[in-house]
Amino acid sequence: MPRIKALLVFFIFLLLFSWFTSSGIWKRIKANNSFYTEKEYHSENAEVEKLKKKSIEAISFIKKNGYNDSVCFFIDMTLPSGQNRFFVYDIPKDSIQRAGLVTHGRCNEMWLEGRKYSNELGCGCTSLGKYKIGNPYTGRFGLAFKLYGLDKTNNNAFKRFVVLHSH
Repeated sequence: MPRIKALLVFFIFLLLFSWFTSSGIWKRIKANNSFYTEKEYHSENAEVEKLKKKSIEAISFIKKNGYNDSVCFFIDMTLPSGQNRFFVYDIPKDSIQRAGLVTHGRCNEMWLEGRKYSNELGCGCTSLGKYKIGNPYTGRFGLAFKLYGLDKTNNNAFKRFVVLHSH
C-alpha cells in the first residue's frame, strides 16, 4: 500500500511538472530571472528613452493643469500584451519605479485579432489618451479607481466605467 501511494504521488508530481514546463509559465519565470540578451537590452533602453520623452510632455501637462507632480503612470499599448507596458514613473527622480503587465479591452469579442480602440459607449474597447484617476472603490478585483478621460479619444471613459485595478 505505501508503494502504491508513493507511485501515485510520483505520478501526480510528473503530471504537474509536465504541465508546468509545457504551459509557458516556466518560460516566463525563466525569462524574468535571466540576463538580458543584447537585443532585449537595446529594446529595453529604447523603451526607457521613449518613456523619458513622454515624461517631458506629461510634466508640462501636469504643471499646466495643477495635477500631482510626484508620480504618473504610462501605458504603452504599442507593446505586446505579454510584455511589461504599464510603467510607474517617478517625476522628481526622472525614473521608472515599477513596470508590469496591463490588459486591454477586447471590444466585446470572444477573441480580438489585432488592435482596436474606441471611445463609444458599450464598445468594450480600450480608449487611448490621458486619464485622471478618480476616487477609489472596492470592486470585483479589490481596490479600483474609475478613470476620467482627458482627451477627445477617451472623454467617455467615466461614463463607460473604464477603471484601473489589479487583476
